[in-house]
Amino acid sequence: MHRVIAERVRADSALVDRARTRLEALRSSGAIHVEYAEAWARLLSAPRDQLCEALVDPGEGSRALRQVSPFAGVLSARERWRILQSVA
Repeated sequence: MHRVIAERVRADSALVDRARTRLEALRSSGAIHVEYAEAWARLLSAPRDQLCEALVDPGEGSRALRQVSPFAGVLSARERWRILQSVA
């Protein structure tokens, strides 16, 4: 699923802007820990290739970040379901 998001981010820089906006909403509402918010802010300001690498990184830190991803909503529920079915 994260590979699909990374591919879309590579193709559409507007998704990074949407993620920044969502991150600010998460921060304002207190729905994200400061540490994760800062890590996402750094990634969203980094070169897009670096961001995309983090989106697919299998490491523990990247997995933890993806639990509070500002890219929520990039995939529709139907797309998520198809991806989950294809790996099940």
